[in-house]
Amino acid sequence: MALELWETLKESITAYTGLSPATFFTVLAVGLTLYYVVSNLFGSSDDGHIQQRSRGFEEQMEPLPPPVQLGEITAEELKQYDGSDSKKPLLMAIKGQIYDVTQSRMFYGPGGPYALFAGKDASRALAKMSFEEKDLNGDLTGLGVFELEALQDWEYKFMSKYVKVGTIKTTVTINEGTSEAQAAESNDPKPVDDEVSKPEDVKSESVKESEESVEKKE
Repeated sequence: MALELWETLKESITAYTGLSPATFFTVLAVGLTLYYVVSNLFGSSDDGHIQQRSRGFEEQMEPLPPPVQLGEITAEELKQYDGSDSKKPLLMAIKGQIYDVTQSRMFYGPGGPYALFAGKDASRALAKMSFEEKDLNGDLTGLGVFELEALQDWEYKFMSKYVKVGTIKTTVTINEGTSEAQAAESNDPKPVDDEVSKPEDVKSESVKESEESVEKKE
């Protein structure tokens, strides 16, 4: 019975494929081997991507550390919180007020669409929606009404979403030339009015008048 089935199978293979039974089974074995190798290769790669994604998701799900109040710092000190050091909070400022934007690292952190704003007072850039280096500062001079309104909207958004952790220390620049000139003017003695008569002159004139009156009486 088994022999009859084998003979029937060989005839069917030859009839439908045109190959001898030995050739047919050789091709079938090679095909199965290739399928096994390729499936393992791409399967392991997919597993690696899945593991990487799961690790990234777990990192995102980790609780963020509470914001640290910095108080008053300089613009230069603020630069160290631009996201380049993952152990430090991610900060940026609007109108001199510093906010912790660590929770939005995907936007303001390295590689994010607003990464240029991190570690700086980006008031002017936000008002103008500019990504140019010259606008990455807190100078608001020359801005129009609509730009100031846009900046106000950004400020309201930050106030409602992020924690304020400090302010930027403002420095006042004094013009040395002006201050020296003012000091020189204050030290110079004021000229005496020529119209004011001196006491000695008044005394001599009164003596002359008395002498003349005595001579007339004599």
